[in-house]
Amino acid sequence: MIYLDNSATTKPHKDVLATFMLVNEQYYANPASIHRAGVESNALLTKAREQLANILHTDEKNILFTSGGTESNNAALFGLAKSSNFRGKHIITTEIEHPSILEAVKRLEEEGYEIDYLKVNKYGVISLEELQQKLRKDTIIVSIMHVNNEIGAVQPIKEAAQIIHRTCQAMFHVDAIQSFGKLPVIFDGDNGPDVISISGHKIQGLKGSGLLAFRKKPQLKAFIVGGGQEFGLRSGTVAVPQAVSLAKAARLAVEGMPENFENFKKWSADLHHFFEQFGQEVYVLSPKDGAPHILSFSVRGLKGEILINALQKRDIIVSTSSACSSKQTKTSHVVEALNIDSRFKNGVLRLSLGAINTDEDIASFKKQFTIVMKELKGEIMQ
Repeated sequence: MIYLDNSATTKPHKDVLATFMLVNEQYYANPASIHRAGVESNALLTKAREQLANILHTDEKNILFTSGGTESNNAALFGLAKSSNFRGKHIITTEIEHPSILEAVKRLEEEGYEIDYLKVNKYGVISLEELQQKLRKDTIIVSIMHVNNEIGAVQPIKEAAQIIHRTCQAMFHVDAIQSFGKLPVIFDGDNGPDVISISGHKIQGLKGSGLLAFRKKPQLKAFIVGGGQEFGLRSGTVAVPQAVSLAKAARLAVEGMPENFENFKKWSADLHHFFEQFGQEVYVLSPKDGAPHILSFSVRGLKGEILINALQKRDIIVSTSSACSSKQTKTSHVVEALNIDSRFKNGVLRLSLGAINTDEDIASFKKQFTIVMKELKGEIMQ
């Protein structure tokens, strides 16, 4: 099987799995307990927090462990909104965010917050001019994803941060779930975000692990109350094995990033060139200068499910534009935002590359896709 759906989830790294098993076997005590076993578990948890803080260039007290990307995004939006509503109730995001952001701001809108959505161009990139125009003194949150999960569009995070920080006191939240470990993501004063969301299973870590990181001391309303764990912001016994495994996965991802990036860039360029040979039958949605590990394309007049099944029969695993919406029949909100030709809207597929992929995988995909195209569009492809 050739797996090209790494943006949906990645295969856990063997060292991450080994770490997870070791911690479960030897450091299973509650880290909040005052006995020796609890102290040892807490020390390991603290070390994991320190490692992640060093990677992101922040303080260890600014790292909150979560269950993954959706919780991190929800916690950022709801927590920041509730803690900042004395300054205003205006929030800015984009029209192509992940549902964990879009559904959160819809809920906040029902509670009286005002939401502005930034539009994107045909490459899926926001306008910095529109961002500047929409910022107000009562803007409390700007939430912009770094890399779009469906088409790989990369937003100008540095430039956006500079505009936000010189214009108002809004907190700049970046959903880095699809970019961390593939592109550089760190705190960099006013040149970077104030809050970052990361998910473990996107970087060969484990499902059920993630974090919400802050540039400065979190000014966040507690989003889970109870025993006061995670600095009083997320109560509940901390899952030490998941936290330590996340730190391991993050370190491996960052260390492997240069080599992986070069591979992704090579494969992406090869695939862009490959799809050009199909002329007007294939439309590539992903920009050539986007994140190289995500490439979305569409076949004219064919539904994505038909292509997925045809490739799957040949042991090629791909997805529609987003795993989170792949079971829905309606067109993705990201595809709608790009305003592409209606003949291509229903046939969008996403190839997402990972550290497990090889040159041979890409060659096999090209060979099998050509066969599928001849079968499904034989008259045209002769």
